[in-house]
Amino acid sequence: MDGLILAIDLGKFNSVCCWYDTATKSATFRQVRTTRAELGRDLTWRRVVGVIIEAGSPAGWVHDLCGELGLPCWVANTSGVAWQWKSLKRKTDRDDALKLARLAAIDELPTISVPPRPVRQWKSLIGLRKRLVGERGRGQNRIRGLLVGQGLAAPAGNKAWTELGLDGLSQLARPLSECSDTELWRGELTALIARHSFLDGQIREVESVLDALAQSSRAVQLLTSVPGVGVRTAEVIAAHLHEGRRFRNADELSAYAGLVPRQYQSGLCDRRGRITKRGPKLLRAALVECAWCSLRYNRWALATWKRLVANGVSKKKAIVALARKLLIRCWGILKSGQAWQNPPSAVATNAGN
Repeated sequence: MDGLILAIDLGKFNSVCCWYDTATKSATFRQVRTTRAELGRDLTWRRVVGVIIEAGSPAGWVHDLCGELGLPCWVANTSGVAWQWKSLKRKTDRDDALKLARLAAIDELPTISVPPRPVRQWKSLIGLRKRLVGERGRGQNRIRGLLVGQGLAAPAGNKAWTELGLDGLSQLARPLSECSDTELWRGELTALIARHSFLDGQIREVESVLDALAQSSRAVQLLTSVPGVGVRTAEVIAAHLHEGRRFRNADELSAYAGLVPRQYQSGLCDRRGRITKRGPKLLRAALVECAWCSLRYNRWALATWKRLVANGVSKKKAIVALARKLLIRCWGILKSGQAWQNPPSAVATNAGN
């Protein structure tokens, strides 16, 4: 990239702008507040050939702002090897911005695709539901522990958390202000039940919006044709693979999801370790969970898993491999626009059983 480059080290409150001239290799710095008004002013302060920012929370709206101003914008993937600072004695915001500019000038800066704003908000809402469900589960475990600590039977099964089950637990609870010093656990139980009901209401509200979005999404409808893939898993895959054609091949897709093994090669040594776990954790977790469920509903998945185990692969590693294969097939479905079809080999295998 030749010309004047604007590299921005984005922070939550303040950002550092670096105007880097590739011809003279000179740099000019300025610190600004991370707001649309101030960044918008600096984006148009000097004529630049492109804007470079690093991936992070503000990257989405800054990328959109550059698009509104007609400026090319690239979002740097700072998890790459070129962005490591381990051997350096100093790291400042100016250093970050200057390094962004210098790597962009020699075309050595790996970049990532920025989803459109609706897709980013969709992904954020999916993540919110995941966090709310996790908080609700931790609250349920706390209620169980509280009752076990009092020598009472712990609630078990999904029925314990229905309206009827919670009414039964409420019989043991008391307002904290009415509890004696030997029955404070009853007041704690009151707070935990109230928190559980609040989270339950929030989850239902979020899921109602997600269900409406899923109904209007062609990608989600295609993915739910895969046996074992429900709406919640389909929306995670659809949101993360919103532009499936940006992946050149299956290996690149698998690396994006962090489902490829680590590799160390030197001379005669070529060692492969566990998966990298790079990329979106939500996507990877949904795929692995779906792979386990698919063993019950998907003939192709069961046949693939059995073949891997028969070849000496452990059951857990076989599930991770199945999750990768499942991701690739979902990618193919989204690219082709055709619903799931069982491969002939899987049908024949099950017929033989």
